[in-house]
Amino acid sequence: MKSAATGFDARVRPVSARSAVIRILIAAESPTTTSSEICAATTAVGYPETTVRVAVSRMVAAGELIREQRAYTLDPALRARRTELAAPPVRPWDGDWEQLVITAAGRPSAERAALRARLLSLRLAELREGVWLRPANLVRELPADLAATTLQFRLRPVENSADLTAELWPLADWSARGRALLDDIENPDPATRFAVVCAALDLLTTDPALPAALQPDHWPVDDLRAETSAYLAWTRQLDL
Repeated sequence: MKSAATGFDARVRPVSARSAVIRILIAAESPTTTSSEICAATTAVGYPETTVRVAVSRMVAAGELIREQRAYTLDPALRARRTELAAPPVRPWDGDWEQLVITAAGRPSAERAALRARLLSLRLAELREGVWLRPANLVRELPADLAATTLQFRLRPVENSADLTAELWPLADWSARGRALLDDIENPDPATRFAVVCAALDLLTTDPALPAALQPDHWPVDDLRAETSAYLAWTRQLDL
């Protein structure tokens, strides 16, 4: 069931064999592995070997896996998603906020959608159309090319920052979803547990990375990241 207010889906959906291969190879130390190693890892998390071999063949045909002799290498564009697994580096928060105002107008819908996705990936949230904000607690510089489409500000809101944070992000629903996944992450069925971990990783990509002063009570992000990190460390030992 999906919340109309937040867009979070309460269900944990099954993960296809293709997605399982991608997830496992993204988490692996090396992007290159053998067919037998791929099968060992995916069968350990609940996938039949025949299903995995079919998925691998289709991924090779689609260019998602590059086959050289007996080894397979994950496409670099997919491998780049490895950065999504890491928590964004933060620094002590002094109360300032980042603000981006979109200045480009009349762009095609595809360009607008791409810019929106990029701003979301930078952990910004939209206050209203064209105005994006977040606490200035991340250790980063915004990409220089955004200057062509946005104006960038550093400011301190007059209103309460906690109230503004609650307006920008569905914190209660995010927290409830995170706690539900933590409850399910020890499921004894390997495929179900893998699906829960994948859902948790997807949720973590939407973590607003808030300073501690703005986090709600019992905010589950640290526990969720610890559990998924431990699981991924386990998968890296599965003959990869």
